[in-house]
Amino acid sequence: MKILITAGPTREWLDPVRFISNPATGRLGYLLAAEGRRRGYEVILVSGPTRLEPPAGGVVFVPVESARQMAEKVRQFFPEADCLFMTAAVSDWRPRFRRNKIKHKTGIKLTLFPNPDILSTCGKNKRPDQILIGFALETRNLIEEGKKKMREKRLDYILVNDPNFFGKEKGRHVSLFISRKGKVIDLSNRSKEDISRFLLDHCLTICNNPSSLS
Repeated sequence: MKILITAGPTREWLDPVRFISNPATGRLGYLLAAEGRRRGYEVILVSGPTRLEPPAGGVVFVPVESARQMAEKVRQFFPEADCLFMTAAVSDWRPRFRRNKIKHKTGIKLTLFPNPDILSTCGKNKRPDQILIGFALETRNLIEEGKKKMREKRLDYILVNDPNFFGKEKGRHVSLFISRKGKVIDLSNRSKEDISRFLLDHCLTICNNPSSLS
């Protein structure tokens, strides 16, 4: 089985010294990559900037920085993948890049432009035998927002988290795994190691028995 994983944040540069980003650590994606390789899968990890060491032992590691770079690499590798885990926290918008440093002044205004919607593109182009698992961070109505995103992007599953999931190795967080048929499995407060193993177990079951997709 060939698994494609995206991880980490993306950076959108305003000028040579400043960028827009988010606090995603990339840890869940890296755990998925390491566990998938341990199980003998072919693993490609496309990662934004993190402080993590790339998984050793045969994982194909593809570093990127911006959302557009990540979209390009996903387009390259997705057609041959059996399963995509889109764990990356991709920037929705980007500013116009200024070649020179923006000088300090009061009331600067930024115009933001939409970045490519990687999940939607994959959902429109995926084969019937491909599994597409999305990830989302929401602050309210997690189940409703997760189901809406899953329909819009044509996902098979989605893991919806609250902001406490960002950077948390231990502690309380809400994590809900939702199927396209509406089944909800509560993974709240479980470690990222446990969640990565659960996701791979689920993916393996579906790939071996597509009729179990529910």
